[in-house]
Amino acid sequence: MDLPSTKPYLIRAIHQWCTDNNFTPYLAVAVDARTRVPKEHVRDGQIVLNVGYEATGRLELGNDQITFQARFGGVARDLLIPIGNVSAIYARENGGGMAFEPESATGAVNVEEGTGAATDHGDEPQPPTTPPAGRPKLQRVK
Repeated sequence: MDLPSTKPYLIRAIHQWCTDNNFTPYLAVAVDARTRVPKEHVRDGQIVLNVGYEATGRLELGNDQITFQARFGGVARDLLIPIGNVSAIYARENGGGMAFEPESATGAVNVEEGTGAATDHGDEPQPPTTPPAGRPKLQRVK
């Protein structure tokens, strides 16, 4: 029997934990052709997004994808992130959360066009970086 992935359940759990403790949940996402995000905020094929209820509209943390609406430069945009592209979810305030291996971090970038800067993303934490091959290393993300 093929069991469903635990990843979407863990993402929802960490998101709820952040919300319950008045932390700001952030998603680190590997951007590829299936990801719909504003391209002007993609750096090195990744983007970090505030997915708190105050920063999003119509947030749906589904089993296959995460969809929501967010404002970038005062313009509401619809975003879509496949669950397989989520590389981490963590609290901005203390770095507590969980990192994942993105299932598909390659491919052409297919993102929304637009101009303007994201609101409330001035001092965004950088997404976790992949350590070189060899012994595993745990890194705290702030």
